[in-house]
Amino acid sequence: MARAAEWALTALAGPVNPGRWQSAAALSCSHIYKKNHDVTKTRKGKTEQLLRVDDHDFTMRPAFGGPAIPVGVDVQVESLDSISEVDMDFTMTLYLRHYWKDERLSFPSTTNKSMTFDGRLVKKIWVPDVFFVHSKRSFIHDTTTDNIMLRVFPDGHVLYSMRITVTAMCNMDFSRFPLDSQTCSLELESYAYTDEDLMLYWKNGNESLKTDEKISLSQFLIQKFHTTSRLAFYSSTGWYNRLYINFTLRRHIFFFLLQTYFPATLMVMLSWVSFWIDRRAVPARVSLGITTVLTMSTIITGVNASMPRVSYIKAVDIYLWVSFVFVFLSVLEYAAVNYLTTVQERKERKLREKFPCTCGIPHSKTMMLDGNCSESDANSLAGYTRSQMVPEEEKQEKMVVHLAMSNASNSSRKRGLKGHVGLRIIQNTHAIDKYSRLIFPGTYIFFNLIYWSVFS
Repeated sequence: MARAAEWALTALAGPVNPGRWQSAAALSCSHIYKKNHDVTKTRKGKTEQLLRVDDHDFTMRPAFGGPAIPVGVDVQVESLDSISEVDMDFTMTLYLRHYWKDERLSFPSTTNKSMTFDGRLVKKIWVPDVFFVHSKRSFIHDTTTDNIMLRVFPDGHVLYSMRITVTAMCNMDFSRFPLDSQTCSLELESYAYTDEDLMLYWKNGNESLKTDEKISLSQFLIQKFHTTSRLAFYSSTGWYNRLYINFTLRRHIFFFLLQTYFPATLMVMLSWVSFWIDRRAVPARVSLGITTVLTMSTIITGVNASMPRVSYIKAVDIYLWVSFVFVFLSVLEYAAVNYLTTVQERKERKLREKFPCTCGIPHSKTMMLDGNCSESDANSLAGYTRSQMVPEEEKQEKMVVHLAMSNASNSSRKRGLKGHVGLRIIQNTHAIDKYSRLIFPGTYIFFNLIYWSVFS
């Protein structure tokens, strides 16, 4: 405003000098330019000049031809996304950070402040070629831009950070499934540089691995994260530094108790119900046995469908197949009972046909007049010869029946006959059901005690 007032006074004081007017306009424009200067354009020029990206060959590692360049690594695990038993792999999202020194990127600074860049500068400088060993899939997140950060310090130290999701192989042992613990590893290694050119190491030891406290899995309890490192040898290329991110997972058993163990146990207990069903109820006992066998087959098929086809026996296989054997034996038990019952009835039928009740016997022998010959009555005829048997036409005249027996003697004879016949039936049929009611539950409880004491 003062300069404008001065120009106004000058104009009023005398004629306008064109040269002086142009000089004053240029001075005014220069002042306005400095006031609205685009800082990013100036900074870009300074950055290219300070980092001297075009002055060096960044296809070579730092200190090429000299000792191995140390590259520190630290990792922050953001999440464990999934664990797949069928594919035997896991998926993890993490922040991978590299630390090294490249004097070619050093620049003078009075404030010792670093400069931060995005992924566009990464393509112009040298960065470590770290890859994930045994990985199946991996990618750098690119929403909303590539999740890459590069930070350069005045002395040439560089921080290179990426957000990555990787799916890697995990060799799992299912011999104790589902009462198992699995240890998986994510392995990092330089692809091109051997240990003579690049020394890969954990920057702060075990402190180099950080995890989010909110990490959780539906089927596993994360017990421990830790880091290790060792050398890996390839016969054609040499030795390489390899870093390991190890974590141990313990499987939650409650899901499998509800979905596998409890149903299998209930099917075994249900098969025992047939021991209390009458042996003559063939449809009831057969249908119950077939139902339990088919249900056990369905449970076994469902469990194996969600598991890899391993060539060894798993802990759940032992339990399910032993339970299947118990159910199958209950069906065989009734088959034995039914067979012995059929054989016994066939023998009794033949005996009745051979010695009908309307036969003549001497006065000293008596029979029950209930329309059927008892087994003791039939056996009592064994000592008679054919001459003692009365022909059919003389049966009515020769048959003598003692009806003068007392009520006490009749009842005692009936009790004796019933007890003898019942004993024979128990020995042939009922004894199997009777003993099965004790043997099957006792054996299955004993098996459970051994199983859970070994695998728990």
